[in-house]
Amino acid sequence: MPSTQSPSTYHFEEIQRLIRNRRSIFPVDYSDATVSRETVELMLESANWAPNHGHTEPWHFVVFEKEGREAFGLAHAELYRSETPAENFQQKKYDKLKTRPTLCSYFIAICMKRGDNPKIPEIEEIEAVACAVQNMHLTATALGVAGYWTSGGMTYHPKMKELLKLREEDRCLGFFYVAKSDRQWPEGRRKSDWREKVEWRSV
Repeated sequence: MPSTQSPSTYHFEEIQRLIRNRRSIFPVDYSDATVSRETVELMLESANWAPNHGHTEPWHFVVFEKEGREAFGLAHAELYRSETPAENFQQKKYDKLKTRPTLCSYFIAICMKRGDNPKIPEIEEIEAVACAVQNMHLTATALGVAGYWTSGGMTYHPKMKELLKLREEDRCLGFFYVAKSDRQWPEGRRKSDWREKVEWRSV
């Protein structure tokens, strides 16, 4: 059930701390501990509350678990092999695509399923999915779970759509790792203060 709490009663400091503590935790730092399915469901429920133009709700997530992670890793690697000229093929990259999904508890394909309202530009559908992923990642952080949004490999190749059973007008926007990690939560940093990235205009 969505909260009916008044926005004025939320704890601003806690929200700010959560936002600032969100981190990308990479597979090299994952532990053998397993994330519960209930935790992933909470993350996906949060994703469903992302803002989106026209209420199109274009986010679509394909969740690979258990043997499904291995099966997708192999399929992704084989797609790379079949679509890469022999002189450009890298065995190291093939092996990485094959094994990386098995390093986490859940491996989630991030997809955009295009709505049927032609007045809404595709970029706005993509932006809505990005907002959904941010919701998902913030929830993972709040629950002490490592998360990481990545692309690369054959993410944007047309045949990835076939692998994920997407339509021509849909898109794969990357993959999200969900795992446990024993490493100390890393400190965040930004290259410059937010004020340097803001322009104020009054006329």
